[in-house]
Amino acid sequence: MKTLTLIGIILIAIGILAFAYQGITYTTREKVIDIGPIHMTAEKTKTFPLPPIVGGLTLLGGIVLLVPGSKKG
Repeated sequence: MKTLTLIGIILIAIGILAFAYQGITYTTREKVIDIGPIHMTAEKTKTFPLPPIVGGLTLLGGIVLLVPGSKKG
């Protein structure tokens, strides 16, 4: 498999996933209280949003790389 075709397929998969999830969610732990032997932490969930344009551009880039790669033979 040629390099451009492989990169195109990977970009298409990433573009589809970006459309499906529209954001990356992650959890962090933060110290709330730290008094001597008493420690208290809190888990906070944060989301990094991915606009649909990112998924669209990634998908389009993958298609652009895939089409010439398949025509060359």
